[in-house]
Amino acid sequence: QVQLVESGGGLVQAGGSLRLSCTVSGSSFSIKTMGWYRQAPGKKRELVATISSAGTTDYTDSVKGRFTISRDNAKNTVDLLMSSLKPEDTSVYYCNAIFRVTTSRNVEYWGQGTQVTVSS
Repeated sequence: QVQLVESGGGLVQAGGSLRLSCTVSGSSFSIKTMGWYRQAPGKKRELVATISSAGTTDYTDSVKGRFTISRDNAKNTVDLLMSSLKPEDTSVYYCNAIFRVTTSRNVEYWGQGTQVTVSS
């Protein structure tokens, strides 16, 4: 029912920019938070950036000043603008959404991921 579809991944040279987009569909519940995570081979999945329904953002230290997360509540989309990309940003990027089912219960969903490769 619930689907998170990512787009925008690809190959880019170091120093370049890329915009990832995620569209959430299939749920009538409000989205509490939306975010982007990434996971490289052999490494744990890590938070990249999140944004609350009120627009409050949080970034991992390594991307602060380079990445910008935004959301459109009317369209149920979340974007990640990545600038000044580095080879170490290479990873599979996953869209994440947390739905508020009740006042005390949230449900989390993930997209299937999109590959971002930054060449040196």
